[in-house]
Amino acid sequence: MSITTSSAAKKTVDLALAKVTKITPLTNDQSRFIRLSKIKYQGADGKMRDWEMADRTTRPKGMEIDGVGIMAITKTHKAGEVPNIVLQKQFRPPVGGICIEMPAGLIDPNETVEQCALRELKEETGLVASIKTVSPKVFNDPGFTNTNTVIVTVEVDMSLEENIHPVTHLEENEFIETFTVPLNNFYESLVDLQNKGYRVDARVQNVAEGIKLAKELGLS
Repeated sequence: MSITTSSAAKKTVDLALAKVTKITPLTNDQSRFIRLSKIKYQGADGKMRDWEMADRTTRPKGMEIDGVGIMAITKTHKAGEVPNIVLQKQFRPPVGGICIEMPAGLIDPNETVEQCALRELKEETGLVASIKTVSPKVFNDPGFTNTNTVIVTVEVDMSLEENIHPVTHLEENEFIETFTVPLNNFYESLVDLQNKGYRVDARVQNVAEGIKLAKELGLS
């Protein structure tokens, strides 16, 4: 189900227009947001080895967290209606296609992960929410980068006026479509989206796999 949002900036979004037109090499002195480094380390066999890595240059000084992923679950007051998870469609140049993601964003200086989650959710989806749980720090791709995230689970009360008529505050280069998927059909919905050519963020797939596994094993 799509969520009908309005944009404070009156932006028109047509994700079908987005495409990669060129890829060129990039050096560290040209890069604004990432840096390539070579790590010299001692392996478990005692031998000295090299490792190539990428890291963000955007992490606020003195902070250990790069950003947050937001697992937003809707709450309704209608009998028998199952909870939904809030997802996004966003063109991602590195994968050359539209990606299915959970709302997410980078943390600002002097900001807590909870504040970051609520701010990013409001900016990207227009929704307001309450914090339910905060995960430990986890690493996105530890064989490639030290980039990390915290998963913040929030509850979105769909009876609130702000959530009935959400207003987004996207940045100039952000083009996002927000939609929801019933949690009891989450895995199957992702398979359908993948069959239609969408890419799926690993965090989203992991949640769906976890729900599917819990059903299969009879876990509550």
